[in-house]
Amino acid sequence: MSISVLRTADAWYVSTPGGATWIDTAATTTAELLADRPAIAAAAAGGRTVPVGSLDLVSPVTAPCRVVAQMTNFASHVEDAGMDPDTVPLTFFRKASGSISGPFDDVVKPSHVRLLDYEVEIGLVIGRELPVGTEVGEDDLATAVAGLVVTNDVSARDLQLPKTQFYESKSYPTFTPVGPALVLLDADELKRFPDLRLRLSVHGEVRQDRTVGGDMIYRPAEALTALTRFQRLDVGDLVLTGTPVGTALSAPSRPAQILGSLVPPATKWTMFFRSQARNPKYLADGDVIAASVATDDGVIDLGTQRTVVRDAR
Repeated sequence: MSISVLRTADAWYVSTPGGATWIDTAATTTAELLADRPAIAAAAAGGRTVPVGSLDLVSPVTAPCRVVAQMTNFASHVEDAGMDPDTVPLTFFRKASGSISGPFDDVVKPSHVRLLDYEVEIGLVIGRELPVGTEVGEDDLATAVAGLVVTNDVSARDLQLPKTQFYESKSYPTFTPVGPALVLLDADELKRFPDLRLRLSVHGEVRQDRTVGGDMIYRPAEALTALTRFQRLDVGDLVLTGTPVGTALSAPSRPAQILGSLVPPATKWTMFFRSQARNPKYLADGDVIAASVATDDGVIDLGTQRTVVRDAR
């Protein structure tokens, strides 16, 4: 049975139907908490509760940690980017863990960023040490992955694209909202991973709405095996698993791509950003983002994060 763990600045809680139960633990990091399973189980079994709404929740994934993300991992997103899902490779990029923020914190748009985008993603929180060379099979997921979280891979497209790199464009503070809950799942529940629906709206307008099944290209076991070929993962690390179609950025039309290939790079990017500036889907000051992940029957529910975009002051 899933257990939803919540975190405030100074305490950990288990979310129950009657409210939030305090976890009697000295843990200050996600890794330390996951090592204190008896305390989590005791809180889940019952105790004095407080209203969840009374808690000032922060990210249930603590920093510093590794934050690794899969690139173009949903067929719908790959096609929208003008690529072929059958040939897209399994690739990763890193984000700074300083980009992690809470599920209700503001997303701060730097003053030099014009094209701020969103990507709702399922985050895997690592549950045991995975040294280089580890092979993760489907039957190993329940130990390799402690639980799941809602994440938003916020991206500065006007920095990402011309530089052809991701680290800066996705690593500014508040560019990885996480939570509200870290949902710990058992082996049977993890088998329902394909049933999870990712949904994101801006000001109530649904922008992304897809289930994992039939759309995600590389599933967690395969992705973790590929990732640990060259780097280790530790308890509490965070792996983002890609986003479906519906982001503000999409591929230019075929004629525009042909024209872009015929002009110098500086001219191409000037033309591209001029056209993107007219796209109303990019995030602006005051935009309210709601991102959620759950099965349609509600049996597994990672919760909903609500963040507001604010221009840097």
